[in-house]
Amino acid sequence: MEIIKENIINVGVEDKDIDLFEAQYKVDGMLYNSYLIIDDKVALLDSVDEHFASTWLENIDKALNGRKIDYLIVQHVEPDHSGSIAKFLEKHKDTTVVGNLKTLSYLAQFFPNTKFENTLVIADNSTLNLGHNELKFIFAPFIHWPEVFVTYVKEQKILFSADAFGKFGLSKDENDYIDEARRYYIGIVGKYGLQVNSLLTKAAPLEIDTICSLHGPVLKDNISLALSLYKKWATYQSEDEDVLIAYASVYGHTKEACIELKHELESLGKKVDIIDLARDDIYKAISLAFKHKNLVLASITYNATLFPKMNQFIDELLSRNFQNRKVGFIENGTWAPTSGKTMKDKLANAKNLTIIDKVVSVKSALNSQSFESIKELAKAIAE
Repeated sequence: MEIIKENIINVGVEDKDIDLFEAQYKVDGMLYNSYLIIDDKVALLDSVDEHFASTWLENIDKALNGRKIDYLIVQHVEPDHSGSIAKFLEKHKDTTVVGNLKTLSYLAQFFPNTKFENTLVIADNSTLNLGHNELKFIFAPFIHWPEVFVTYVKEQKILFSADAFGKFGLSKDENDYIDEARRYYIGIVGKYGLQVNSLLTKAAPLEIDTICSLHGPVLKDNISLALSLYKKWATYQSEDEDVLIAYASVYGHTKEACIELKHELESLGKKVDIIDLARDDIYKAISLAFKHKNLVLASITYNATLFPKMNQFIDELLSRNFQNRKVGFIENGTWAPTSGKTMKDKLANAKNLTIIDKVVSVKSALNSQSFESIKELAKAIAE
């Protein structure tokens, strides 16, 4: 348990065993946060994954010190946050479940054998008075499910932000935040920049000194940083002018071209990250593509199209509305190198991309001509 402020306690749990979040994102564990507000009336915000119901219920009992819970506020119905609700209601039968119409509809779908007899349906900007604290509910649809809302407590200057401002991992140190928060955001929420920007606009007038997410650390010292990063991510702006080279290479010749390009870019003062899409974490690559201003895609021609990992990478970028970047290309093929055109065509409908028109075309292995083309590409990126 973690005391956030007087009478506000995180009764969440640690999942030290999970290695794939949402069956795809590599993690070294996750935090499932759940918050108690103890006032004249007691409110509990969100549940935890069903595998940790017993630990969660024990945490709640310790924090309550004999009090009963008046309200269970369900900001997000995804199973890692709602999975223990049925077991909770078996023990706390008189608790009122608070949510919007979508919340209650989804709960009925996930828990067909649970009767939700005591419910309170909320509207956007509606409030709930606990005594000394008033909760204001702000709808935040598609961050990242349709039913999501966040909860603001003016008296405490706290924003309970549902999945927003979360991160991967077990660290509760808010100074260890940016990289895993970015990978989390781009992976989980990246598609919904418009909706995130809308929430940021709603939150702008609020006085906030604490952000309590359902994943990751409670934010107190780095709120301005988190808000500024979310603004960049929600508007698809880069964090820096650096370069990501993402490549798909089988026998090493395309990789060699990428290493040569990296050296050329560094000689021009650029910082470069290089990712092997066949071996490295593709979601780390996606995160870096959104972090940096410049992207180079390098792929062999494979079965007259792209190497599968490159195809997946581009599809993953597009599914998250990748935009506002400069993109260059390296292709390789022995008899018919066409991967450059294929990559260009896949990105044709992306918004606000500056496409470097000339493709570096390697035929099997580097030669004097392709070395010169790599130098030209480096200059075009550095401009």
